[in-house]
Amino acid sequence: MNQASKTTGQIIRSHTITYFNILNFILAGLIILSGQYKNMLFMGIVISNSLIGIIQELKVKKLIDALSVITATKAKRVEGDQIREIPIEDLRTGDRIRISAGDQIVSDCTVCVPEGLEVNESLLTGESLPVAKKAGDFLYSGSFVVAGSGLCEVIHTGSENYATQLVKKAQTKKRATSEMQDAIRTIIQYVSYALIPIGLLLFCIQRFRVGQNISNSLVNTVAGVLGMIPEGLVLLTSVSFILGVGRLARKKALVQEMEAIEALARINILCLDKTGTITTGDLSVEEVVPLGHPGQDSLPDIMHSLAFAFEEGNATSHALQAYFKDGAPCRITDKLPFSSQRGYMGITLAEQGSFLLGAPDILSQDKHILQRAAGYAAKGMRVLLLASCSTLPHTREELKRMPAAPDPAGLIILSDCIKEDSMDTFSFFARQGVAIRILSGDNAATVSSVGVRAGVADAEACINASDLPEDPDQFREEVSRHAVFGRVSPEMKQRILKAYQAEGNIVGMVGDGVNDVLALKDADCGIAMAKGADAARQSAHIVLLDSDFSSMKDIVKEGRTIIANIERVSALYLTKTIYSILLCLIFIILGRTYPFIPIQLSLIGATAIGIPSFLLTLEQQEGVTTTGFLRHVLKISLPGALSLTVVLTAIQFLADTLHGSAAQVSTLNVLAGGIISLLVVIRVCRPMTRRRLFICAGITILFAGALLLFPSLFGVLPLWALF
Repeated sequence: MNQASKTTGQIIRSHTITYFNILNFILAGLIILSGQYKNMLFMGIVISNSLIGIIQELKVKKLIDALSVITATKAKRVEGDQIREIPIEDLRTGDRIRISAGDQIVSDCTVCVPEGLEVNESLLTGESLPVAKKAGDFLYSGSFVVAGSGLCEVIHTGSENYATQLVKKAQTKKRATSEMQDAIRTIIQYVSYALIPIGLLLFCIQRFRVGQNISNSLVNTVAGVLGMIPEGLVLLTSVSFILGVGRLARKKALVQEMEAIEALARINILCLDKTGTITTGDLSVEEVVPLGHPGQDSLPDIMHSLAFAFEEGNATSHALQAYFKDGAPCRITDKLPFSSQRGYMGITLAEQGSFLLGAPDILSQDKHILQRAAGYAAKGMRVLLLASCSTLPHTREELKRMPAAPDPAGLIILSDCIKEDSMDTFSFFARQGVAIRILSGDNAATVSSVGVRAGVADAEACINASDLPEDPDQFREEVSRHAVFGRVSPEMKQRILKAYQAEGNIVGMVGDGVNDVLALKDADCGIAMAKGADAARQSAHIVLLDSDFSSMKDIVKEGRTIIANIERVSALYLTKTIYSILLCLIFIILGRTYPFIPIQLSLIGATAIGIPSFLLTLEQQEGVTTTGFLRHVLKISLPGALSLTVVLTAIQFLADTLHGSAAQVSTLNVLAGGIISLLVVIRVCRPMTRRRLFICAGITILFAGALLLFPSLFGVLPLWALF
């Protein structure tokens, strides 16, 4: 289950029953035992944080639940002479369902009536080649149809269905990349290991070496442990991600994994297909060029039969059906549906024989025909070759082994329609430092021409995937030189994507078809179109509900804003965690009273961490580091933490030399802690804007005002009495 689909109970539990909340309640219990109840102020912050997280996630849940209906998996149930689309939850054993190319098989079934049915079972078996299915064959839920169509009968539903296990396996496979989450988990892990032993040692030092009573020893120990807990950082990231899911949903993007927000913000290479992203996906037949047998008069009838031979439709078939609708139908005795692995489709006619329709470079070796096709492709056209043959070859290997090569009959020239906003979209990604890479099943020259017209940088550097070397090192080197790849199979898309990742890039993948599933699952952030295949949507981390690639601009901006804000304010939380650990260790070694009590840390935490972090995360800033989250944050937090540690240690030794009272030392400790923490806020706010200047001035006044108005509450002297 993804984060956005939690139940209300799960949301409440996730924000209340946490490691740090339990630890805070234990610390509160120790404060109760000490009798110094004012030092329980930190529990107000803990409870407020939990309530904020619950309320915000419930709001987002309501929005996401409404949108998730759009991407819910459905089945086409056959009811008499009609086909009705129903939720998969309503399927029952014995139901008959209709499946076609692009559909995911939603329940374990047996094939009743296959019509050129081919299924990709790679998600189950690891075998990427499609499997031809005949009547009586078993269909696994979770596999998907890559060619043909058919009628099948449901044999498993609910918990008996293999889809239940598949979903769990798929979720463990397709986690989005989150460097920030990984870094925060690492910090929490090490801090958790250190909390108990440091806390016990600190208590022993306070009680037995410093000689304090049990009450004061407990309070000082709680202060030390409390400062080490980076609970605000955990809340900040989780609430920011929750709010990000909600904001992206309003921009028509359904986030299926919260970590995908960060991965989307950090991508520096975005791979995509041509159709549906650069072009509208609509095609039209521009020209028909006869080449030989069977002649110009017969072409319309043959093409009419081919265009209407299969139930499943795509942009190409729709264009062919519209152009050849007036042709006379011929009797079909056999048919072979299109698949991306083959690169062609075919039919056998009772009178004229067998015909194939597909890519010219797959069906013909004639240099003149290929040059002619290349000429059209160079103008951005899509070219199909119709060729006659003795029989229908089911694979490319069978095609190569045929005694005679297919006889060219005609070229079908189609044109793509480039989206009006594509140039603006690609210009945005160029400004953001995101390189666009086009992976298409079409001819590389055709795709390159379309890419140039759409404004894709370096689109002239194109290559057909069949020309890429097998050697891994040479393959990566060749991939890095090109921006456009033609004749790309699903497996090759996956391999190209992994080659970019091997070079340290963070790679996003945009797709909508079955042929994109393997790449979507392995991408750092997979983005699918809601109108695309079921398998693509379920494999992706983010689904574009409006199926509009241009909306990626707003989505990337939003993602970068969220992550940039988290990166900036994380330094505030880590500063407190680092100096608390260092102070605990130093004061254990020195055998001295811990310099803070919990209520003093609550004041510093509220003014120098909580309030500014909340206000800064509301800013709209898109600057985000591509990599090195922890290194970036430590550049700010580590100097601040070390400075505070050195100053507080110096205060203790100066107090001994100058014979300062305990009240004076405590006051100086709080002033030093507050001032240095406020300086860290100022450092985080650079470059300073009017709004940030107002934030810095406001928290400084609040900190000073609290000490001036309520000195006894915070255990300090009035500032005028300090000296």
